[in-house]
Order: sequence, then structure tokens, then C-alpha cells
Amino acid sequence: MKKVNLFYILSLLFVAVSCNDAIEIDQPGRLDEDAAFQTVDDLQAGLFGVYNRLDITPEIAFTSVFTDELAIGFDSGGQGLQDYGFTLNAGSITPSAIWTRSYAAINAANRLIRAADLITPEDGEQAEYNSILGQAYAIRAYQHFRLQSFFTTDLTDDSALGVIAVDFVPTIDQELLRNTNGEVFSLITADLDMAQSLITTQDDPIYISQDFVKALRARMAAYRENYAVAGPLAEELLNKYGLATQEEYEDIWVDESNAEIIFKLERTIGDYYDFQARAGLPGTGSPGRVGWAGAAFAFVGPGVDGSPYFEMGRSLFNLLDTADVRYEALVHPSSVVDPDYASGEGAETNDILVVDKYPGSEGRPLMNDLKVFRSAEMLLILAEARAAAGDINGESGSTASLIKRLRDARFDDDTALPVYANQTEAFGAILDERRIELAFEGHRYLDLKRMGERGNRGVLKDPVDCAFNNACSLPATDYRFTFPLPIVEFNANPGLREQQNPGY
Repeated sequence: MKKVNLFYILSLLFVAVSCNDAIEIDQPGRLDEDAAFQTVDDLQAGLFGVYNRLDITPEIAFTSVFTDELAIGFDSGGQGLQDYGFTLNAGSITPSAIWTRSYAAINAANRLIRAADLITPEDGEQAEYNSILGQAYAIRAYQHFRLQSFFTTDLTDDSALGVIAVDFVPTIDQELLRNTNGEVFSLITADLDMAQSLITTQDDPIYISQDFVKALRARMAAYRENYAVAGPLAEELLNKYGLATQEEYEDIWVDESNAEIIFKLERTIGDYYDFQARAGLPGTGSPGRVGWAGAAFAFVGPGVDGSPYFEMGRSLFNLLDTADVRYEALVHPSSVVDPDYASGEGAETNDILVVDKYPGSEGRPLMNDLKVFRSAEMLLILAEARAAAGDINGESGSTASLIKRLRDARFDDDTALPVYANQTEAFGAILDERRIELAFEGHRYLDLKRMGERGNRGVLKDPVDCAFNNACSLPATDYRFTFPLPIVEFNANPGLREQQNPGY
């Protein structure tokens, strides 16, 4: 089922407001819940508006540029140079985009949850009512976790400052301060428990399901190094969804297969995101833009002729093997590959590595569904759990065996079983495999933040890609692997200035 313009129209119930602050959003003159929602059908329509708030293009764009996934493209007009040079501060666009949009989604979910209290389902509507409510709770949990991932210094420390836990609709005069991680994660867990108890079974990956809840629990537990929880959940989902065949894998990235996909954000012609960059918001080249995912890398379309202003970073490209199906998914066939690129002679025309992860679908160049949870990530979470337990080598039940399983699927061949000298090597290998498997999906920044020190990895660009600014490396321990609270929030909530993250 396509969630087309209804998403945009109904989202106006929640988001047609003018405010300086993402938290203080109970505005005079807006449509109250008792007027907007009177039936279960109204709730279902409102839920589409909440879904419309979900977007991961800011982290896809920022992560790709800030880490070592990209290089400046031959058609660059100067886009992204601050992020490419590791400049990150309270005025940067990405922290603001993720903060304000996540809280807007949380507010929309909270309004829907509050509205549901006003409605009594008619005969035969209880299951639908419960599922709508469960999806709203799951979205609220997902957005709080998204914020936590970027804005807390240490996901494993319950006493560290987290974000603002909001399970209600704030009034205009409230100035809310940060909660502890323990408090925020308690809310997330309670919301996921509620979602799990309410959501009915469904298998369409564009809607939140019981498996979405499990995948979010698995990712959250891995980020918090709670592998006793992460491992079994990841293994259950991996066993259920399996790994794509070669043909299926290529079709995933043109939206012709749902193999491996646990949950994705559908993008379709005519919806709110069907733009290169939406008017009134930051334009092409900014992580704060709203539009096609592929427009984070190119102006016009896929390939050399699509005016790529970013290209694949050489340090990532050098990890790829042409026998690996991921090469086909990541590197556009029009790319020009120069084996002597390091000499620097004629690199602008002789070495053009065009990103092909978002080539387009439905006849729309650069527009693709956004894959949020895939079974391949679950495999890598399970490999992480095995490494944390010290089970790094062996033909079964080990980190090495899981990495081999993934490579066997991607090469369609019996690959060598790796051997790791110690846990550091194993964690490093997981990061390297995640770097290839999850490239341009918004994971690399958070992967280095949470696991880089354990795996002895950080941002490391090829010298050719950073010769112009010398921003070649960044250790995973750097303070910039936690976002600053955005200055836009301080304008209406000045007390948060005292809770700014270290380094900013």
C-alpha cells in the first residue's frame, strides 16, 4: 500500500505551527485533539501524519560526509565542506535538524496517544485501535532512542545526561531540562513494552510491527552493550528474515525486493519527500534538507552524468571487491576507476567513484525507500555479542563464523573463515564489515562513537581525499562523536545552556 499525499495532508494536524523551539509546541489556535479525532478512522488517518514525520536522511547525509564514506565530487560547489572538515558546533545544521524533527515526531505521537483516550472503539474496532496506539508508542520510543544515540556522551552510563524525556504534550510556558540516561531508557523500554502488547501481527515492512519492536530493542541493547538482550533478539530476527540472494540484494536498492527488510520508510512519487530539496528548508548539499536520499550526493541523478557533488571516499572503495555484490550496489557502473589514483595526476577526470546506493525508483531518479532495519544489521549485532562474550573464532557460534556467513551470501561463494588474534581485532573486523554492508545508511558515525575505541578504529580518509584541508582522521574518542545541543533550542529554553555537552 502506498502512503502518498495523505501523509502530507494529515501531518498538518500536527506540524502546521510556527515556533522557535521543538519542545514548547502547544500553540494557541491549533486544532485540538477532541476536534481533530472523533473516530478510530480519524486516529488511523492521524497515524499516517505521525509516520510522515519519520526521516533518516539527515543522518545519512551527515554521517557520509563527516566520516570516511565520501570524498568531494568533481561537480562540487562547496557543499558540506564544514562537515567534511569535522566542524561541529551548536549552530551546525544536523544537530538542529535531528533534535527539532525528532521532537516534532514525538509531539505528534503524544497528541495521537492523548487523543486516543477520547475515543471508544465501536464493535470490531478494538484490534485496529490497539494497533494504532501501539505504533504511536513505538514511534515515540524510536525517536527518543534516535536522540539518545546522538546527544548523550555515553549510552552505557545510566547516570549520564540524556535528552529530554517527553511522554506528554508540553504547554507553551514549560522549560524542560535533560533527563538522565536511566530515565530516558526507562521511558523507551516502557513504550516498547506497550507497543508489543498492542500491535497486531502484520508483515508489510512499511508499517511498524512486532519485529520492528524487536529490532529496535536489539539495536538499543547493542548500543548499550547489553548483549544478553541484543544477541538473542538479533539471532531470532536473522533466522526469520535470512540474507538476500545476489539478485534480491541488488533489487533491494531499487525498491523491487523487500528481502532482509524488517522496516523501511517508503518514499513514493507525490509524497512530502518527493523533492530534490523541499522549498523553505535547507537546499541540496545540506543534511537539513528534506527530499530524495540520493540528492544527498548528486544534483540531477545517478551516474557520472548526474552531477555528483560527493563521490565515494577512496578509503571505503579500497575495501570493496568486484566479486562482492555490494560493489554493484555501492558503485555506479559509469564510475571511472584509476588504479594509479594515488599519484594525483588527472584524478578529477580519471578517478570518479559515483555512489549508487540511491539510484531512484518508480522512474524518479535519486528517490528510494530508506531502509531502517535489515537482517544484515542483526547478523552484525549478533557478531558483536559473540565478540563481547569472547567467542571470536571457530566454525560456528562465533564472530568469525557470522562474518563468513555474511560474506558467503554477498560473494555467493564459500569464503575463507577469518581468524582474529583478540577481541580488539574482532571488533575492528565487525566495524570494517559494517562499513561496507551499511555504507550510506547513516550508521558509520554512531558505530565509531560506540565501538571505535574497542575496535581500534576511527575516521580515516585516503590522503588523496583530504589533501586540500588536512582533515584526514578523527579518533573515536573525540568529543565530536557526541552532538552539541542545538542553539535553536536555547533560544526558548535557556536553562539547557548549562547542560551543554563537553567540548562545545
